[in-house]
Amino acid sequence: MFTTRPEIMGTFGVVTSTHWLATAAGMAMLERGGNAFDACVATAFVLQVVEPHLVGPAGEVPILFYSAATGRAEVLCGQGTTPAAATLDRFRAEGLALIPGNGLLPAVVPGSFDAWMLLLRDHGTMSLRDVLEPAIYYAESGHALMPRISNTIASLKDFFEKHWPTSADIYLPGGSVPAPRQRFRNPRLAQTWQRVLREAESAGADRQRQIEAARDAFYRGFVAEAVDRFARQPVMDESGTPHAGVITGDDLARWSATYEAPQTYDYENYTVAKAGPWSQGPVFLQTLALLKEADLGSVGPASPEFVHRLTEAMKLAFADREVYYGDPSFVDVPLDVLLSEDYNAPRRALIGDRASHELRPGTVPGYEAQCARMLDVLQRLSRVSGSDMVGNEPTMAEMRASVKRGDTTHVDVIDRWGNMVSATPSGGWFQSSPVIPELGFGLTTRAQMFWLEADLPGTLAPRKRPRTTLTPSLALRDGRPYMVFGTPGGDQQEQWQLQLFLRHVHHGLNLQEAIDQPMSHTSHFPSSFYPRERKPGHLALEQSFGGETIDALRALGHQVEEMPAWSVGRLTAASLDEEGFMHAAATPRLMQAYAAGR
Repeated sequence: MFTTRPEIMGTFGVVTSTHWLATAAGMAMLERGGNAFDACVATAFVLQVVEPHLVGPAGEVPILFYSAATGRAEVLCGQGTTPAAATLDRFRAEGLALIPGNGLLPAVVPGSFDAWMLLLRDHGTMSLRDVLEPAIYYAESGHALMPRISNTIASLKDFFEKHWPTSADIYLPGGSVPAPRQRFRNPRLAQTWQRVLREAESAGADRQRQIEAARDAFYRGFVAEAVDRFARQPVMDESGTPHAGVITGDDLARWSATYEAPQTYDYENYTVAKAGPWSQGPVFLQTLALLKEADLGSVGPASPEFVHRLTEAMKLAFADREVYYGDPSFVDVPLDVLLSEDYNAPRRALIGDRASHELRPGTVPGYEAQCARMLDVLQRLSRVSGSDMVGNEPTMAEMRASVKRGDTTHVDVIDRWGNMVSATPSGGWFQSSPVIPELGFGLTTRAQMFWLEADLPGTLAPRKRPRTTLTPSLALRDGRPYMVFGTPGGDQQEQWQLQLFLRHVHHGLNLQEAIDQPMSHTSHFPSSFYPRERKPGHLALEQSFGGETIDALRALGHQVEEMPAWSVGRLTAASLDEEGFMHAAATPRLMQAYAAGR
């Protein structure tokens, strides 16, 4: 089968990520004797520099990994919680129907830095300086700015200059939009990481003490102090009204990343591991449960039958996400029921020959009122127009100009010792929140995923994790750790990953072949992001599916949106087979993701 590039194969190590410079930095750690955890951390920090429209230093990350030393898969949760002052009454007093997607009000504790430090401390081998130096180099010396970043800055130029001048100082050097493929620097970010290193190394030569000192510098030192000062001032956001943040230095000081067991599901001879219901990870598992008898191997990997069956199963799983998922520290999520055969057998029967346009969550005994409440909220929301949710000053055009959604990044690594890491860093994009001038970066705005409605799993509450869309994947085959994979893409992440996984499992496509196949997704269910729009029956299809397949899906009742070829999905993947060969692949879409290995 033709592919855009070869599937990488090696026996020493593989790294694949959404930017070639980050992949190269991770591979350099392996070449210097580091392990997969060292490589993943170095890759992630470079992504913060070279893809600032997709991830920032004050973002969040779920990390799913297998440690050869412990012999188990684990989740490291780098999803920060809401501030202590983020109460329902406090946000309702602002006159909001929904939490805005940018500015300072939706800021949560930045969780990624602590997660990377714990991964490095507990599972890595290299020093903090080793893994930070590539990112510092690109922030200080510069990197070739991708055209997509330049275009995004251009679209925000007026908004930055008028409302977020601290962002203009960094992203409009000399008052101009930086040109594509020209050298771009963020010296303030480099200075921040250099200061973190100085404070870390002042703790002495011990590696672990240095990492602990770095955590203190970020969460209890100069970084937290700068966050606390900056968040107190009101800034414009997409609600049309300036709001100050409610996050404080104390919120950072009281939080830390945590380890937990993954949620798993057995499918064919694979066991798939995902993060818990504070993420959308269980949607992947629920979809597998619904497809257990779909006989996908009997239909082509890009056939109308394949797309239809998968899409209809995902609609059902995502409907359950809306009703049941939330931070399990606050709400009881009945995952055992949602993944059970008794629950999925009748749900499976709902997958018919026509595309559904209804949102159809299942009913779990004891949760009937919760289900009815969520559906009522969604129905009321559908009657609220955009103009009702946004103020009159400044103009709607200005606010629309500020709404440039960031996306996400991804990295997968396998080393020669059999360690595997899959991570999906996101948040803190330069579009999300104004730059804190002393630090060179802004905050994550993941609180936009909460509801300002009482008695829902996703209701805003202090020190609660938002239900993130970030969702790395790890799969065992015949009981052996086998594959790590993932993608950026918000609500589309599980959808694109499922296509990769199912085409690999049922059709024998190698990783690159599966990634290069035409991609699709649906926006049938409510978006996780402000303003929570839903498109009943929607199905986006790359034109590379071909007219016959697209027409057949339209005839089945799907509301088809044709997308340009090579425009959907940013998947990467890596695997380790029974013969000891490592495989790695990266999407050709957007022309920046690359796999490397030897």
